[in-house]
Amino acid sequence: MWLLRLPSQFRFNHCKTTPPFAMMMQRFLHMADKTGRGEFKIYIGMSAGVGKTYRMLQEAHSLLRKGVNVQIGYIETHGRKETEALLDGIPVIPRRQVFYKGKMLEEMDLNAILLLAPEWVIVDELAHTNIPGSRNEKRWQDVMDILNAGINVISAVNIQHMESINHQVKAITGVEISERVPDSMLQIADEVVNIDLTADELITRLKEGKIYEQSKVETALKNFFQAEKILQLRELALREVTSQVERKVETEIPRGQQMRHERFLACISSNDEIARKVIRKTARLAAYYHGEWYVLYVQTPRESVGRINLADQRHLINNLKLATELGAEVLRVQDINIPDAIMKVAMEKEITTVCIGKPHISLFGIILRTNIFNQLLKTLSSNEIDLVILS
Repeated sequence: MWLLRLPSQFRFNHCKTTPPFAMMMQRFLHMADKTGRGEFKIYIGMSAGVGKTYRMLQEAHSLLRKGVNVQIGYIETHGRKETEALLDGIPVIPRRQVFYKGKMLEEMDLNAILLLAPEWVIVDELAHTNIPGSRNEKRWQDVMDILNAGINVISAVNIQHMESINHQVKAITGVEISERVPDSMLQIADEVVNIDLTADELITRLKEGKIYEQSKVETALKNFFQAEKILQLRELALREVTSQVERKVETEIPRGQQMRHERFLACISSNDEIARKVIRKTARLAAYYHGEWYVLYVQTPRESVGRINLADQRHLINNLKLATELGAEVLRVQDINIPDAIMKVAMEKEITTVCIGKPHISLFGIILRTNIFNQLLKTLSSNEIDLVILS
């Protein structure tokens, strides 16, 4: 495989991102929003039982060993022995007791937290609805008050409680979640950490009684804790964290320092054997770089429907089918000028790497014969697009 790495002095990022001035203003506003506000870290998971509370308590112990003043504002262990064992040694701010509907209930004491003002406070179950008559209706609103007081917060939430994906969660689980957290809470977070388990690991934990007591296990297995539902919720959690990381990169890292998101364009002709190799090798490149990829076939007048021979047409259809099966988006365009067509698609799809076959294939031959290969290279170089010639 040959890689033509284009001169760095000709490169600039041609992604469809916010214009430089707007990007600068976003970063300025982001910093302004944080003035005097505490740091905010959220542990997010696909469901109960993945270990969010456990990880928060582990982090609290780590902070204590470093001499940091960290206290528990509210924690919910759900009777899990492993989690309860981690409470030992961490200062706990007593909960306030509230008499409601004939019962004595406990809530996080927001006023006590603000008065004691520890450097860090642990606040579990971000989506919780407070008892009527509390200072705020929702616990996430309590967390905002704590952050605005300059206190750092570590919290946790399950993906199904995020407001914007509530409809997707209902479609997956059949249950509408009433306690929800606005997406803005993730957007203002300084760090979002996904606590991830496979579906099998989570179900095993459930069966071992590490999530709910044994009397509830069978019911949970028949409802929420089904492998297909867990997998879909896991995907939602991973997507959300990825989205938050990308947003953080956009707002906090100068544009010139941002890592490229690779997008590959495999350019093929109707040549059966070479086209299949280009498709397969581009698929491997895209998989390696976790990038999106496309397969482009430019139909010239001499390969129009009435003029292309049946064998080539059959091979082309099979190759495009292969590309689809391997995960590519197939693009078919009509153009008399192949290099121009390649550049138009590359710009439109924000391609970072164009992949073509080695010189003896017809596509490359056309480019050379028309004497505009240098023009293609020049255009690629000015738009930070690499050219890979596949052997």
